[in-house]
Amino acid sequence: MFLLNQMRTQAWMKLISTCFLGLSLILIVAPPASSMEVMVTHNINALNGSTVKLACNFNSCYRVDKSKFSMNWTYQECFNCTEELFLLYKHKDINLWHPRFGGRVVFTGNPDKNDVSVTISEVQLSDEGVYHCYVKNPPDRQLGHGVINFNVITEVPPERDSTIAVIIGASVGGLLAVLILAMVVVKCLRRRKKQELASQEQKLEEEGKNEGGEGGAEDSSK
Repeated sequence: MFLLNQMRTQAWMKLISTCFLGLSLILIVAPPASSMEVMVTHNINALNGSTVKLACNFNSCYRVDKSKFSMNWTYQECFNCTEELFLLYKHKDINLWHPRFGGRVVFTGNPDKNDVSVTISEVQLSDEGVYHCYVKNPPDRQLGHGVINFNVITEVPPERDSTIAVIIGASVGGLLAVLILAMVVVKCLRRRKKQELASQEQKLEEEGKNEGGEGGAEDSSK
């Protein structure tokens, strides 16, 4: 019994070490975060007949201006199938398309809180597929994009005692979230500093042109 417990302890320690090693590699080789980040759950299993929220949140260097902000959701039956637009949010207006969902899809997000989620009620087997969440928040030039693989199941799988695994996963996930947020902040600060320098250079050039023009006028008068 003691040997079995020792083996289990070693296995969990190995898992923890692997998780932190992966986090270390991300810190070393991950490219700088872009100004627009979209967060979704990439794989969702929904019980047939249930109500499910497809969460989509975003981070941007700029506040949301609803007169310019836009987002949309698309649906694919498969990864190689054509994307079909079924929800568009633009200029505060929400438009729903696609007869597949009827009145079962509702926009439940709040752009002011960086939330553009939708909720599907009375989930059907035909709802299974790939969902795309697109976000555009000018003056941020980058288009945010999140992908969700949506699976519909007919019965709930048996529960497992995975408390320790959940704790480890939550800890690593929290560290990754902090890392991503830090990289976004650094990227935003660099972008704004670059824009300020460009504005200052443009202002100096304009002042130089004005001084040159005035000097030319004085010379001609003489």
